[in-house]
Amino acid sequence: MSDLKYQSGFGNHCATEALPGALPQGRNSPQVCPYGLYAEQLSGTAFTVARAENRRSWLYRIRPTALQGAFEPYAGVTGWTNTFGSGPVTPNRLRWNPLDIPTEPTDFLQGMHTWAGNGHCDDQVGVSINLYAANQSMKNRIFYNADAEMMFVPQQGRLRLATELGLMDVSPLEIAVIPRGVRFRVELPDAAARGYVLENFGAPMRLPELGPIGSNGMANARDFEIPVAWYEDVEGEHELIAKFTGGFWRTVLQHSPLDVVAWHGTHAPYKYDLRKYNAIGSISYDHPDPCIFTVLTSPSDTPGAANMDFAIFPPRILAMENTFRPPWFHRNIAGEFMGLIHGEYDAKAEGFTPGGASLHNCMSPHGPDAGTFEKASTADLSQPTYIRDTMAFMFETRRVIRPTDAALSSKTLQSNYDAAWSGLKKHFNPNKP
Repeated sequence: MSDLKYQSGFGNHCATEALPGALPQGRNSPQVCPYGLYAEQLSGTAFTVARAENRRSWLYRIRPTALQGAFEPYAGVTGWTNTFGSGPVTPNRLRWNPLDIPTEPTDFLQGMHTWAGNGHCDDQVGVSINLYAANQSMKNRIFYNADAEMMFVPQQGRLRLATELGLMDVSPLEIAVIPRGVRFRVELPDAAARGYVLENFGAPMRLPELGPIGSNGMANARDFEIPVAWYEDVEGEHELIAKFTGGFWRTVLQHSPLDVVAWHGTHAPYKYDLRKYNAIGSISYDHPDPCIFTVLTSPSDTPGAANMDFAIFPPRILAMENTFRPPWFHRNIAGEFMGLIHGEYDAKAEGFTPGGASLHNCMSPHGPDAGTFEKASTADLSQPTYIRDTMAFMFETRRVIRPTDAALSSKTLQSNYDAAWSGLKKHFNPNKP
């Protein structure tokens, strides 16, 4: 898409400068910074968390972010909310068609629609799951999210994320994460864009432990890309929109706040190409748990029970013998929100299209539809099954995922989703083992 440069690695302490010598040497905050810059620390975790979990960066910028006027409530963002309801949640399985691309000029903030979530940003627990559909770049408008780190999962159309710490171009089949508090602008290189955005209110996402898998496999740290320093020295009115405690706030600056000339630290945006994921699976029998496809995880205070896992279902080879190869029927304590980026999902023959979504909550039964079951039950298991040209994903959480009123009343909600399983036939015969 572009010739942008990136640094390699996940969780690395990075150091980068857009002008030679802009990074102070030996001190984080010298009495006078090079080029007349201001030193500013951005902390994404408590100061005293363990070193391996500490997220903070030192920024050297043209103006400090303290140079701003008072915020006022902003009513220009209407579809994005932290209200997930407090009453009982339907146990029904839910599935949606893709959002329509808007016909009126709509930028990323205006095109965000909250579909489901749990927890609350005040408690730094839970997630918000959103869909976006936009057809216009943000112009002289900058945004930051004080409530959560944000994961972008494009499905249609490319995104250019112009952040304080550098530029990232993100295409479908890639993801990007912008940490809590980092300021950015979303530009659309194509006529329109559509996809998914996760807000993670909990602990910052990290790579999962590999356990008995060993030192290699799944998402490799070296395949994550971190932007290099970039800045714009632009005078003139810029609108700054903040999301804080679920509400939106606005102030006006007389300059672009994307003016960081150099930075070093661990609190930084990053991107990852899902096609580089090294899928792990069985080569003997049975189908592993879907957590074997986890890309990133946000841990909770209970070991092994994540605040959120981001898993994918990428192209892969299934070679298990005497095994029902698609994902099996199951009921799960976790909540599962799925999206489809490209192609077809191997457990659904029809009805689940790119840009669509499904929600299977705690103990709601789900699995392959009737067509997939019949096909897999008669497949030739002496030959491997090649799953190609596909990419689905799942946001899985330890808490019930509450669909919003907007999602439940959307015209994209499929009224006949249960019919996906209605064709399952009785095969039981007590006289035929």
